[in-house]
Amino acid sequence: MGSYYKSLSFLFASCIMLCHSIHSYGASTDTVTKRTSNVRVLPVPAFGSTPETGAYLGVFSLFTLDFYKDSLTRPSNAKAEFDYTWKKQMIFESSWNYFFKHEKWYTQGQLHYSKFIDLYFGIGENTAGSSETRYQVNRLIANVNLLKKIGNRLFVGPKVVLKDYSKLKYFTSIQYPELANGKNLGLGLTVLKDTRNNLLNASRGIYLEFTNVYNFLDSRYTKIIIDGRTYKTVIAKTVGSIRFYNEFTAGNPLFYDYALIGSDKVVRGYYYGRFRDKILSTLQGEIRRQLVGRFGAAIFGGITKIYPDLRELTLANLKPNYGLGLRFLIDRKNNINLRLDYGFGQGDDGFYVMFGESF
Repeated sequence: MGSYYKSLSFLFASCIMLCHSIHSYGASTDTVTKRTSNVRVLPVPAFGSTPETGAYLGVFSLFTLDFYKDSLTRPSNAKAEFDYTWKKQMIFESSWNYFFKHEKWYTQGQLHYSKFIDLYFGIGENTAGSSETRYQVNRLIANVNLLKKIGNRLFVGPKVVLKDYSKLKYFTSIQYPELANGKNLGLGLTVLKDTRNNLLNASRGIYLEFTNVYNFLDSRYTKIIIDGRTYKTVIAKTVGSIRFYNEFTAGNPLFYDYALIGSDKVVRGYYYGRFRDKILSTLQGEIRRQLVGRFGAAIFGGITKIYPDLRELTLANLKPNYGLGLRFLIDRKNNINLRLDYGFGQGDDGFYVMFGESF
């Protein structure tokens, strides 16, 4: 209960900081954002908390790019963020979703560097919290897609993934042989059908992705991702969304490239990496509603199975998660929310402050 009240206190403090930041920048996003005819830049202080980092502070910029202004090309976006956490973790991350004219080409990707103190619990769905190992590692991640349109918002193209975990250092006596430095390069193919009307806050459309990546260097293995999402405006100002996400790993992945539960994107409410194995299957749902002015709310939940082999796919040891969220419409023109979510897992919980929706 102590962590519950601590998280609620931090949620309240974050809301106060948010209101103060908005007041400092001005009452409308016209004063918050710096605009040219094609680019809107939203620079704001970054603050929040996740189970992995604890509280953090930093700087964040959201770029909305609309160079073509035609009915065939959706607005693009990019993010850049630097954070420093109470656990002495340093994180830099940038990501982008960019449509070329008439969406004939589409590129998406991520660049990430962090010096991170983390916890490792081993592999499997039944790992005990008492088995945690505290360690530090430098992470370098590059993830890039370049996709060509071959049909109505249907894209296909290559994917390149580089992951380098170096300078790993233990802080506890419990050690695992697989928890070590590693570097891998992955080459693969992505097929994507994306009809969402807004990449950061969809109210209608579908997202269907199939990605197959072969990884080599320190270890050889194949990773397959199937990601299906649907969005529908149920009634006025109320959006329902469902996500069915599957990650399959064949071969011998490095410790960091197993399928992981947690984070603000996949299964909110768990420490990222609290459970990991070769296969993850999760069904998540969310309902969002605009309430008063720029403020809205959300409820979400789901069930997740993490397991080593398809033959072990059963209803036993399902991992539930659920939670509530607050939304603030920080960019009216592009309908982009600032998201504050509090999620609960099985014996775990987490608080997240992010731009854009989880899915």
